[in-house]
Formats: sequence, C-alpha cells, structure tokens
Amino acid sequence: MSGGPAVAGRRTGPAGLLLVAAAAWVWVVARGGDMPAVPGTMGLGPLPFLAVWTLMTAAMMLPATAPVAALYARTLTAHRASHMAVFTLAYLLVWAAAGLPAYALAAGLGRAANLPVAAGTAVAAAVFALSGVYQLTPLKDRCLARCRSPIGLMLRYASYPGTSRDLRAGAHHGAFCLGCCWSLMVLLAAFGVMNLWAMVVLAAVITVEKLAPAGRVVARAVGVTSIALAVAVFWVPDLAPGLTGGGMTGM
Repeated sequence: MSGGPAVAGRRTGPAGLLLVAAAAWVWVVARGGDMPAVPGTMGLGPLPFLAVWTLMTAAMMLPATAPVAALYARTLTAHRASHMAVFTLAYLLVWAAAGLPAYALAAGLGRAANLPVAAGTAVAAAVFALSGVYQLTPLKDRCLARCRSPIGLMLRYASYPGTSRDLRAGAHHGAFCLGCCWSLMVLLAAFGVMNLWAMVVLAAVITVEKLAPAGRVVARAVGVTSIALAVAVFWVPDLAPGLTGGGMTGM
C-alpha cells in the first residue's frame, strides 16, 4: 500500500496529543481522590496548584483539540512528532499561564466556604451568572467559531516563518481555546476544583461545543443553564459544594 509513512505522519499529531490527554486523565483519576477535599486551592501552594491545574486542563482540553492538531500536522512536511510536541507544549503553556489568575481566584473564592452559608451561596450565584452570561456573548461565539472551523487558522499558521512557527501556532490556538472555555473552567470553583464528576461533565461539554454540529446551540444552552443555577443555588446551596461546603468530594 502507498502513502503509509504519510498517513502515519498525519496521525502523529492527534495520537500524541491524545496520549498526553489520556495520561493526564489517569493521573486525575488515580490521584484526584487523594487530594484534600477542601474548597479553593485545595490547600496547595502556587506551584503545586499550577502543576495540578495544568494536568487538569491537559485532560479536559486536549481531546477537543485533536482535530486541529490533525490539520496542523498535515501542514508539516518532516519531523512531525517533534513539531507537534512543541505545538502541544505551547498550547499547554497558555493554560498553565492561566493557572496564575486561576490560583488567585480560587484562593479568594475559597474563603467564601468559611463565610456563612448565605454569603457563600451569593458568591456561588455570582460565579454561575458570570459563566452563563459569558457563554452568551459575541466574544465566546467568536472564539468558539475559530475552534470549530480552524481552516482560517491553518492558513495563518502556514504564514508563520522560522523555527518559532510551532510555538506561535500552539500558543495562538491555546489563546482562542482559553477565550472559548474559561467560562466553563470557572465553574469548577463552584463544583469543587478536583470534583471528578464535574470535570468529566465539563470536558464532555467542551468537546461537544467544539466538535458537534450543534455545538453553538449547546454553548448557549449551557449558558442559560448556568444562569438558572445562579438562581437555583439560593434554594439548593449544595449545587455549589466548592463554595458552600456542601457535599465536598473529589469523586
């Protein structure tokens, strides 16, 4: 059969990326239950939190990025494995950098769990509302559109000169992904940062938003649902265990 090496090369991008995602999920499932079931930063300092955050985002984000990785791999003519490694690393560095404000936010919101339940509930409502409103904004729609139809991005990346192309392409796509998905990740502050079931559901939502034909409709439905949760949490505080302390668990 002809084209064997070419086909294998094209698979290098998504295959390697999915292996990283699978390894991250293995760590999350194996070690997540050992993480302290406390709100906010889980009792971690900045560097350990960033390490955990990066593994979480690798697990949750990379599967939905596989189609973009496959397209990018097709623009490469040689040494695809090393090029895709740099692309993936740059993508994850964007999310790692986002872990810095995430740590500050988690530290601040974690204090809500030590407040009276009414105060923690109000903070949870604000988190749900912020997420829901952003899901309905033109900026969310624009970032999601770039993730769903990346052909234009591929043309842009092809114009990048020199050895920094993979780094710039990975970081550029990571920035659009961050703009698309931060409003979903912030929900972990309400559900619990290492709440495994919340991570699985949100990862599924991210994948459906980016890859399913009705992804944009799903994004808006999630926004409406999040706004509804902002109201419902006043009657059912346990909807936000990460901020009200109700039913905190890693699994």
